[in-house]
Amino acid sequence: MPLSGVEIRAASETEASAVWHCLTQAFAAYCTAYTPGAFADTVPDVEGIRARLREMHVLVASISGTIVGTVSATSRAKQGHVRGMAVLPEWHGRGVAAKLLAAIEDWLGSRGCTQVTLDTTLPLRTAMKFYEKHGYRRSGSVSDFYGMPLIEYVKQL
Repeated sequence: MPLSGVEIRAASETEASAVWHCLTQAFAAYCTAYTPGAFADTVPDVEGIRARLREMHVLVASISGTIVGTVSATSRAKQGHVRGMAVLPEWHGRGVAAKLLAAIEDWLGSRGCTQVTLDTTLPLRTAMKFYEKHGYRRSGSVSDFYGMPLIEYVKQL
């Protein structure tokens, strides 16, 4: 099915369960590749999603009223940080992630950010290629993420 009728908008607190469902489905295939702590941090429970909705700018991609993707970001001074990018598996490769990423970058730019960072893990090779295709480059910073390498990417806006 071609991508049509996708709406990118800010998530509401009443959509915490739908955002959780999206993250859960998107990362289910990677559960065993993550340490338990890393997976719990990547896919927080519904209360964790509610906290994210209060602390971050959370966008959703909605098609015919169904949330099929999400992404979050924070901004501080001139730097933004993207987190929690997820698209339901059946919507992979249809442009939803690209629309979400463009929308969150637009939001960060509107907040005065000139640089955006994001972190990813080695099991997410497809995500790495996606981010590189959209102008992100490895910064060289690798940190510990609950016993897993966490690789930082950066992009100038």
